[in-house]
Amino acid sequence: MQQRQSFDIALKELKLKLLRMGGDIQDAIRIAVSALEKSNIALAQEVVENDIAINRQDHEVEDLCIRLIATQQPVATDLRKIISGMRLSMDLERMGDLAVDIAKSTIRLNGQPISRSLDDIREMAHTIDQMISEALNAYVNNDVEAARHLASLDDDVDHRYRKLVEGLFAHSATSPSDTSQAMTLAFCGRYLERIGDHATNIGESVIYIISGERSDLN
Repeated sequence: MQQRQSFDIALKELKLKLLRMGGDIQDAIRIAVSALEKSNIALAQEVVENDIAINRQDHEVEDLCIRLIATQQPVATDLRKIISGMRLSMDLERMGDLAVDIAKSTIRLNGQPISRSLDDIREMAHTIDQMISEALNAYVNNDVEAARHLASLDDDVDHRYRKLVEGLFAHSATSPSDTSQAMTLAFCGRYLERIGDHATNIGESVIYIISGERSDLN
């Protein structure tokens, strides 16, 4: 009984660590996109520097999961919770890396004013922020339907990304001098699109925890 109580406390600690990490990831993405919109190099540099803390959180989650497997010898659902916790952490850490990629793109632009509207990037970032919140809520609440809903949100992100790229190519055709900047913005769109994919991966992990079913929401 005492061992089970100890295990449940550790699982709660795992959830709290992942939620804290997820919140920090959301902040990093928001700041990275804001830095891009404002051509703010100092703000972008803040995202790059803070990535160390996110990586540290990933290591802490991994260490906790390994310790639980080694000391508690979990089976069935409990083992799925631990393995999925490690997968969630990996997806969140990768999202942090992609936020850094957006920030580094801003730094490479070196203060250049953006020559076209960033509405598509802004809308992608808004939907992705919603996806991360819903993914983490699905994880905490063991909500399969919320996890599955991520697929439709991801479709919206993919649609926005295609629209962004088409617009950038059309703009480059009429303004060849902006081609380099257009490529950088296209990469930023791609980084956001990949963040959306990682959010759906979290949804897949939630479904796996609850049902043992391996699903593909991308």
